[in-house]
Amino acid sequence: MRKTPLYSRSRLPTPAAESNLAERVELPPGASTEAAPASRPRSRIIGLLARNERRLWAAALMLLIAAGWVLHTATLPRSPALTMAQIDAAMRKSIEDKPLPSPVSAAYDAVLPSVVRVVGLMSEGDDGSDPEDAKDGTEGTPQQPGKASKPGKGDRPRGAFERGVGTGVVIIDNGTILTNLHVIHGARRIKVTFMDGTESDAVVLNTQPENDLAVLRAKTIPDDLEAATLRSTADLAPGDQVMAIGFPFGIGPSASSGIVSGLKREFRSPEGKQNMTNLIQFDAAANPGNSGGPLVTMDGEVVGIVTAILNPSHQRTFIGIGFAVPIENAAAAVGMPPF
Repeated sequence: MRKTPLYSRSRLPTPAAESNLAERVELPPGASTEAAPASRPRSRIIGLLARNERRLWAAALMLLIAAGWVLHTATLPRSPALTMAQIDAAMRKSIEDKPLPSPVSAAYDAVLPSVVRVVGLMSEGDDGSDPEDAKDGTEGTPQQPGKASKPGKGDRPRGAFERGVGTGVVIIDNGTILTNLHVIHGARRIKVTFMDGTESDAVVLNTQPENDLAVLRAKTIPDDLEAATLRSTADLAPGDQVMAIGFPFGIGPSASSGIVSGLKREFRSPEGKQNMTNLIQFDAAANPGNSGGPLVTMDGEVVGIVTAILNPSHQRTFIGIGFAVPIENAAAAVGMPPF
């Protein structure tokens, strides 16, 4: 069944109707019906402006404010450029108000947690303390390991207070310590004291007599024990600043700073029993008790183990020439590559 087509009731105007419509609209004299399309864009612009009046006013206000700010900043007086003299004076004032930290102090703080006091107890009953010293407030004089002092009037009986006092440095955080062999040579018991006050017995893991080195392992260690950072001596040169940390004459920890005086030095012990080679010569103060302690760069890294001092008078005091075993040799004593 065919659907009836639907038509709109409005009809398109015919040309005749258009002419009749034009006749009904009264136009002013001289007006033309073709001028109507030209007025349409204007009315559209006017309508657009009317609809966006608020936005246009806001934009105009912002533009006015920006122009005022530019005008204000342009009229401000400009500060003259700083001269080098003014910059230098400002830097000096800043340094005076807050001095820069000393590189020696920074290196000391970096390696100190790894430094230990090492005591080689030579007699059976020695526990590391001395009652008589506690009475008079003096500290016992450490004896050279393997050599007993000659008793005299007022001296203690031979063997009652013979011990080697030196320094060590932790190189593995499991309690592995490097020190000098002569510090613990002949000891019946070895006692180490960590920087937090923890005391422990230690055992010898390995020795390297040709370099006067010994490797110890502490039986008890602190929970937060830190190992020192080791650094190769390949780029070490005379004039580089270094520091020695230890317990000279049992006092410490003590720090002394100096420079590398030379490399690949040789040293013969005063008794002529040992000749050591490939040593680092330095002028940081070192005395008995510094033996086994670290020689440290200003980066806080260990480049050597302090082992000897030279004194032509054969006195065991420092006159400006100290020697350290390079850390490469020291690491070999542990049985592992250091770097």
